[in-house]
Amino acid sequence: MQKHYYIYIMTNELNRVLYTGVTSDLKKRVYEHKLKLREGFTKKYKVDKLVYYEMFDDIYNAITREKQIKGGSRQKKIDLIVSLNPGWKDLYNDL
Repeated sequence: MQKHYYIYIMTNELNRVLYTGVTSDLKKRVYEHKLKLREGFTKKYKVDKLVYYEMFDDIYNAITREKQIKGGSRQKKIDLIVSLNPGWKDLYNDL
């Protein structure tokens, strides 16, 4: 069975904060964010809504993409989210 890697963007209830991350277990990682199990940025700013993700077969491609997204402007992140999730729906239950 091939392993997959994910880059993801999460936000808070009012869609004001954007967080980009990478993981090999997206459902588990989002669950951890939702329950505030990890200290740091997402817990501090109540970031618990998954609004965008991409899947990769190679960790290096996933990390490269994460850096590309993180290096972009806030508007580029918003445009990316809106292109696939115009209503900013929480995608967690669709995983």
